[in-house]
Amino acid sequence: MLTLVLIGLLGGLITAVSPCILPVLPVVFLAGGTGGAPQRAGSTGRSAADTVAAGSVLLEAPPGAPPRARASRNRRPYAVVTGLVLSFSFFTLLGVTIISALGLPEDILRHTGLALLVLIGLGLVFPPVERLLERPFSRLPQRQVNKEGSALVLGLGLGVLYVPCAGPVLAAITVAGARGEINADIVALTVSFAVGTAIPLLVFALAGRRVAERVAAFRTRARGLRITAGLLMIALAFALAFDVTTALQRALPDYTSAAQRKVEDNDTARQELSGLYDNSNKALSRCEDGADELRSCGQAPPLEGIDSWLNTPGDRPVDLKDLRGKVVLVDFWTYSCINCQRATPHLRDWDRAYRNAGLRIIGVHSPEFAFEKKRGNVADGTRKLGVTWPVALDNGLTTWNNYRNRFWPAKYLIDADGTVRHFKFGEGQYDQTETMIRDLLRQADPTVDLPDPTGRAVDDLTENRTPETYLSTQRINGYTGTPLVSDKPTTYRFPHRPLPLNRVSLDGTWTAGYEHFTAGRDARLALTYRAKNANLVLAGTGKVTVLVNGTPTRTLTVSDAPALYRLTDEKKARTAHLELRLSEGLRAYALTFG
Repeated sequence: MLTLVLIGLLGGLITAVSPCILPVLPVVFLAGGTGGAPQRAGSTGRSAADTVAAGSVLLEAPPGAPPRARASRNRRPYAVVTGLVLSFSFFTLLGVTIISALGLPEDILRHTGLALLVLIGLGLVFPPVERLLERPFSRLPQRQVNKEGSALVLGLGLGVLYVPCAGPVLAAITVAGARGEINADIVALTVSFAVGTAIPLLVFALAGRRVAERVAAFRTRARGLRITAGLLMIALAFALAFDVTTALQRALPDYTSAAQRKVEDNDTARQELSGLYDNSNKALSRCEDGADELRSCGQAPPLEGIDSWLNTPGDRPVDLKDLRGKVVLVDFWTYSCINCQRATPHLRDWDRAYRNAGLRIIGVHSPEFAFEKKRGNVADGTRKLGVTWPVALDNGLTTWNNYRNRFWPAKYLIDADGTVRHFKFGEGQYDQTETMIRDLLRQADPTVDLPDPTGRAVDDLTENRTPETYLSTQRINGYTGTPLVSDKPTTYRFPHRPLPLNRVSLDGTWTAGYEHFTAGRDARLALTYRAKNANLVLAGTGKVTVLVNGTPTRTLTVSDAPALYRLTDEKKARTAHLELRLSEGLRAYALTFG
């Protein structure tokens, strides 16, 4: 757990200085420097002019009067950051569960946070509103708590609006919270991440307090400062409500992405984060991928969190418990993945040959990209590939995580008693998988009459074939050339030297995003690959000119929804230089090879 806490803490520290946090910084700074609400005249024998200065430790006195006694220390910075940590941690882990249990709208937390931000802003502009917000804290016995109540409420509001840059740590926390599977490790990771993000914010809030203490203008213009801070908070609430802040975030380079990947996506971090699963499924991780014999890998996890079903009567769900006595093959796939497409013919053969003998195939469609979550896209891809067996849309990756899966495609064989006996990640070993299907069918029914093996020739999995290449700032491999800039149109240039094998480069204007690259003016993409064919997932409207070894070979017309387009197709594997010239606005997702 100590290693997990350290990963969370370091990940939080990096996140807190990223562009994603910029919208809350002015509010945190001013919140640290603004003092409590002015007291009403006559309440303690002072006039309204005898107010606590913005962040000052001295009470302002009327002109010519002696200085008042020192006021108690301004603890607003600690109250704001404490509220943020508590709110972020609690609602990230339990927000989905609470909202579902109460039947509330999914965006209720965001609306609540925006309302609190507006109320705090109004409280700074109109002191009676702030006293109203602090009233629930007035009966608490601790000194200062009642005076910092509005600051704590501000922190609570910011906590549900706080959207750090996504990374492996935050993804693990979010998935755990969405599934409601909370354990000590997840809580430790969440709290350490929140504390890590809070440390720089606290420094920023303390800096605001320090400035208020040292700069005379802050003390003499306390009222104006409070009004400015209040108006800024109200403006931030509206900016967040209408998604205006993202324009600022996209205009800045993601200067922390390299550090984030180094901390959150190294071997140690992946190992620690992969352990955040239900203990009942750990047996799956002990079995070996592609073992040459049937083994016992534990009870098959249920198919949970499924958004909807295809290819079932009335689109009704399938329960693995209802399939006891049958041999089940659970296939994790996604329709635009070329590796999954190459595996599909084998699944079709097995479904036809062994369905009457007791085999049931279930496709768990676990999307890589946002467009693969749309039911219409999946239904269209399923029809084109000839998939007739039940397909579960695992849009939340709940079942994917239940099986501790990490690959597309992946096949899990489950025996008649509901035990996982074998799994295979990726392509290949089809003859071996079919042999194990036949063995499990005979174990389920020794009298079964099996047809001859399907005998489909094994795909020519070319040695040293170029691997799948994602056009994503977080997942791209083998890139060379002008350094990538996230979410900002940038002009790139090809290297002067020839591209080595399995290297990809850009030229012209591109916008490199988390999920895809968008072509701009004079956009070109080049790579050197080894395979029989090259393919690219594209979306948008426009044309792509394909050049192989400098010679134009074809022009593709791309239309609307994301789909896989064949760039080259040869009878034998070869090494070639590929260049693509794309129309402005086309979105490129992933290069695959066969």
